[in-house]
Amino acid sequence: MTSPRREVLEKLTPVLTKRWLSPDAWDIDVYERLDGYAALRKALDVHPDDLIQLIKDSGLRGRGGAGFPTGLKWGFIPQGDGKPHYLVINADEGEPGTCKDLPLMTHDPHALVEGAIIASYAIRAERAYIYIRGEAVHAARRLRNAVDQAYAKGYLGQNILGSGLNLDLVVHSGAGAYICGEETALLDSLEGFRGQPRLRPPFPATHGLYASPTVVNNVGTIASVPYIVLGGAAWWKSMGTEKSAGPMIYSLSGRINNPGQYECGLGITLRELIELAGGMQPGHELKFWTPGGSSTPLLAAEHIDTPMDFEGVAAAGSILGTTATQIFSDQDCPVYATYRWLEFYHHESCGKCTPCREGNYWMVRVFRRILSGQGTPADLDTLLDTCDNVLGRSFCGLGDGATSSVTSSLKYFKQDYLDYIEGRKAPRLSSKQLVGAH
Repeated sequence: MTSPRREVLEKLTPVLTKRWLSPDAWDIDVYERLDGYAALRKALDVHPDDLIQLIKDSGLRGRGGAGFPTGLKWGFIPQGDGKPHYLVINADEGEPGTCKDLPLMTHDPHALVEGAIIASYAIRAERAYIYIRGEAVHAARRLRNAVDQAYAKGYLGQNILGSGLNLDLVVHSGAGAYICGEETALLDSLEGFRGQPRLRPPFPATHGLYASPTVVNNVGTIASVPYIVLGGAAWWKSMGTEKSAGPMIYSLSGRINNPGQYECGLGITLRELIELAGGMQPGHELKFWTPGGSSTPLLAAEHIDTPMDFEGVAAAGSILGTTATQIFSDQDCPVYATYRWLEFYHHESCGKCTPCREGNYWMVRVFRRILSGQGTPADLDTLLDTCDNVLGRSFCGLGDGATSSVTSSLKYFKQDYLDYIEGRKAPRLSSKQLVGAH
């Protein structure tokens, strides 16, 4: 293992992660000593419309996967409509490989709280919610403690800092359903219903929580807001690329020496990220990887120099997603990896729409047949045909995401499938695991 070159080390840009290693950074007194709530004071002296324009000018795009311009989303909220407005923060991080929001909420929860107050002020909301995954017990405790401390210091509640702003912030723990990471399913769950996606239009901007105008943003998106308010749009745009501005937390896992969170400007390449992570493990060579979690199409070793920004990854045929970068080597099997991801999507399908519910069910069984050595070449056509009937025909992106690894692994690694089918590779699953697969 060699140390990263200086020019690669210089690509580390700790912004959202800069307080993570400070002792007790989660405590409000420490947070205030480290510029905490200075952005809120600055924001309250600015007209809400000017704050929205600032976020537009910064080029901040959603950190939850879709990369939608944040300021544009805030600007969709109708003003003077006489309805209550809501801010909902999607902290339901649960896709395989994703792990950037939980450490952010655990180590620096006040950054999210402060961002939520500023965002609520900008969209004229007097009630905000953080919807956190139920299994994230420690992060939820830290968040609730941070909210209590913010109330005690006058940053939440009535007439915040004498500005006339009133805001209540609620931390709500879900029941651990992956579907609730989809914004409309999250809203249904928050209202007390079963978490299932809604048909759109209408969109949350006009008919969101309780049929009122609602902004739904990811944890990383809202936590970025205080830094933009303090540093300015030009400073934020000095990092990243022209169309993908700012830093991003890349969650690196897999066959590398030092897995973890690496915050760099958007546009860094996988080669550079692997170098920052101490290189590939001894005896391993890169074979395939996911740029943004298991719901993003796989990329191969040939894409190692792809710029890791929204446009660069899209040009390579995938999606930046949540920058959950899972790295696999020549000793890993893309067929088996896809099967395990597909099992997750089959298990987590809410069952509302037939393509996702039935398509994932049957694809899991086809994969079991292939991996047990009983597959046929026709099974590959069946998988592609099933993906074609799921993609674009489901209520939400969960169905689409479930097909990503299937179609991309067949595109780049069809031979690995044929090796199981034609007997060149030993079966990965036993006949007992094949029960019910036909």
